Amino acid sequence: MKSDETKSSEKERDAAAVEQLRQLTRKLCSNDITIARLAAHNLSWMQEDGLAILTETLMGNYSRTTKKAAAYGLRSMKGRMKKLALEVLEQGLRHRDRTTKAACVKALSLMKGGTPTKDGSQSKSQSSRPPIKEIQKRRNRNMEDKRSSRR
Repeated sequence: MKSDETKSSEKERDAAAVEQLRQLTRKLCSNDITIARLAAHNLSWMQEDGLAILTETLMGNYSRTTKKAAAYGLRSMKGRMKKLALEVLEQGLRHRDRTTKAACVKALSLMKGGTPTKDGSQSKSQSSRPPIKEIQKRRNRNMEDKRSSRR
């Protein structure tokens, strides 16, 4: 009796997991980047299944929003999947689709701790001009000196 109950509960769990993966895949293909990124983040926790879906989405014929979200999901992978996700993103650099390449360049630069610019290259500062320094107003210093001498 117990083995029949366990088998049926395992089948129900498997069916529920498959349904959840379908819903996340559908949300990943959303035009709203927020929904797509949330789905990609949830898929990044799904280990092998999530990696397979995100890889297929990144390399497949999908919209720009979907590919960016998939790259975000791959970037968010944890543990033993992180190395595999890194390999997928590096493969994306050699992909013929420029949207895939751009998403992979940005994701890899963010994974390595850089800050990407518009053209995809990294720069140390925003401009070559020196930073603006704050200068205290003289009037305020003179007012403080007068106040302290009155006391």
